[in-house]
Amino acid sequence: MSFLRLILVFSFFTLLGSSALAQIERVWLTHRSHRPDKIVVNWTSKSPGRSLVRYGTSEKYGHEVSVEGNTTLHHVEIPIPKRDTTYHYSVGTGTQTSANATFKGYPSNVLRVGVVANWRGNPKLPGLIEDDVHLLLTAGDNIANLHQLCGPGNKQCMRPYAELIDRYAALFRSTPFMPVLGNHDKEFRPRGPKPPAQPVYDIGATAFRRFFELPGDEWKWSFDIPDFGVRFVALDLNHSSDQGTTWQACHAFDKSSAQFRWYANLVERHQPPLVVTLYNEQNVAMRSREGGDWGRMLQRGTIAVSGFGYFAERAETNDLTYYNTSLNGKGIRYPDPHSKFLKSEHCYILLTFSKNPLKMTVELKGLDGTVLDRREFAGQ
Repeated sequence: MSFLRLILVFSFFTLLGSSALAQIERVWLTHRSHRPDKIVVNWTSKSPGRSLVRYGTSEKYGHEVSVEGNTTLHHVEIPIPKRDTTYHYSVGTGTQTSANATFKGYPSNVLRVGVVANWRGNPKLPGLIEDDVHLLLTAGDNIANLHQLCGPGNKQCMRPYAELIDRYAALFRSTPFMPVLGNHDKEFRPRGPKPPAQPVYDIGATAFRRFFELPGDEWKWSFDIPDFGVRFVALDLNHSSDQGTTWQACHAFDKSSAQFRWYANLVERHQPPLVVTLYNEQNVAMRSREGGDWGRMLQRGTIAVSGFGYFAERAETNDLTYYNTSLNGKGIRYPDPHSKFLKSEHCYILLTFSKNPLKMTVELKGLDGTVLDRREFAGQ
């Protein structure tokens, strides 16, 4: 074989390998089980095929899980029983493979959890990256809407969620992500100045639930980390005053609804020492719903976190602390009558859990990591 021909053959296979590698479009991590000893590896591929994850505590992997099928959207759950360990993994579909990536196993001493909301545009997140969280949650409005990229009336289109993952590729392939629904996540037609003839929101959150693998119904979920005595609860609560109109944005929440009964069951039975409830409705509105029954149920937890408004806030009433957070935090403020801290600031929340004694530290932070407000909660 001539030298020139050898070079051409080598170049061909190099390009073929690069193309195969590039066909894994994006990778992100979530949880589908209610506890942290398993994680879901998610990805999209340009060509359909089965789903394979190789994983282990080194680049040699040593373990693999595969799911048969012929799809371009992949969700594979793998066990992660070890604490204080870095896991390595790679995904594959047919000849398409990803580069090695890593994520942290859950810790044994100090747990860090980030909470964000109103994820618009492409804000830089140096503080959150520096905090090196073990888990990232949201309080809703993870995208601007569905119709802007997908066209009006398309409930199936997942492109806005794919673009969110692409904007923070390194973060999402190294940190499990558990989002909560907001009204913008379901807006598949423009809202307009008054309720139109057709529904504006896909209450069932079709695209969201297809794209993300989350516990239970996915539009509501709970997730426990027993080592730190904490339960996270996600509710589908937003634009609650629009129930019964074509602007209705969330599942029913009246006393006879599945959502009300599910949450009541969660908070009335034995629960962990720390409970964090997340939703996307105005705190003062939510605690008054159903004759105050929602407020009384929320009080059984430790804190409630909303992404309703574009500001940073901590409010305290009836033995419960309410927070509002927003990555886009310099909009109109709607102060809670019981505000103790209120500021127009792009922000996120860092929850830090420690043991002996069990406690949760809640910090409202600017995007550069500056602490705006700080409070500690003891595990009961």
